[in-house]
Amino acid sequence: MKFLNKLEKKFGKYAIKNLMYYIIMLYALGFVILLVKPEIYTNFLSLNAAAIMSGQVWRIFTYIIYPPTGSLITILISLYFYYVVGTMLERQWGTFRFNMYFFTGVLLHAIAAIVIYLVWGVVLEMGTYYLNLSMFFAFAAMFPDMQVLFMWLIPIKMKWLAWIDGIYFAATIVAGFMSEYLSVNMIYRLYNFGIIANKAYAVMALMSLLNFLIYASTFRSVQRLAPKEVYRRKCTNRKWRRHRCRKICLVINVQYVEEQRKILRIWSFVIVQNVRGITNIVRNIYLPINTLKNYKCLS
Repeated sequence: MKFLNKLEKKFGKYAIKNLMYYIIMLYALGFVILLVKPEIYTNFLSLNAAAIMSGQVWRIFTYIIYPPTGSLITILISLYFYYVVGTMLERQWGTFRFNMYFFTGVLLHAIAAIVIYLVWGVVLEMGTYYLNLSMFFAFAAMFPDMQVLFMWLIPIKMKWLAWIDGIYFAATIVAGFMSEYLSVNMIYRLYNFGIIANKAYAVMALMSLLNFLIYASTFRSVQRLAPKEVYRRKCTNRKWRRHRCRKICLVINVQYVEEQRKILRIWSFVIVQNVRGITNIVRNIYLPINTLKNYKCLS
């Protein structure tokens, strides 16, 4: 998008590098606050549209400290997964575009909360669940063939997980806007599958999907690189090195001597009761990490 290119030239220097590192730190802070004194988050930091309309505008951004929910193991897995996803997206898109994608999602969530409050009079204090899902959609679009291991054994490609999430989003949106025509029994069955038939949740899911669709056209213009290729280019771009001998050496060759592929597999042994819980846990990625053992220099 030409508009993004113009913005990047003008404001790119203000982009936050390693944004997901700071977001994970905020999640950790939010976890401590909710553990020690949760009323601090509810009274001063949550995404409360009524409070925002009364002048507490800082809530538009402070709600993002709300961490993923679940057991401690599930939270740690989710934090690691979101850090990996965000870091890889930033390497592919660049710091500025990833910042734009993330903070656009933050603003759209705030707008959705305000719209819900003005139209239906409901104060829906949403966390970052749908925001993180929109980031997952972007990751699946960039790396559709990357695999996760289900139960440590069954490889599943990211694109299939994205389709599952897409079906979940579509069901949430349709069920939310059609909730008036659904029976109580049907609403209860949908709830057992993790689908809440409520217009407020439908608007929130729609805004999250909108964030993905706004930037979907930019995915085609970005060259997809494997994590190994990103690391290789990072190394080879450093052509000139200065040693203690004060001589400048030219790196003419980078070799992966005795290259090892370390696979990080993470799995949470947590009992889940619905499809939503299963898809959350399945999103555990294994990454090949290539370690650089040696390189040759010409002095």
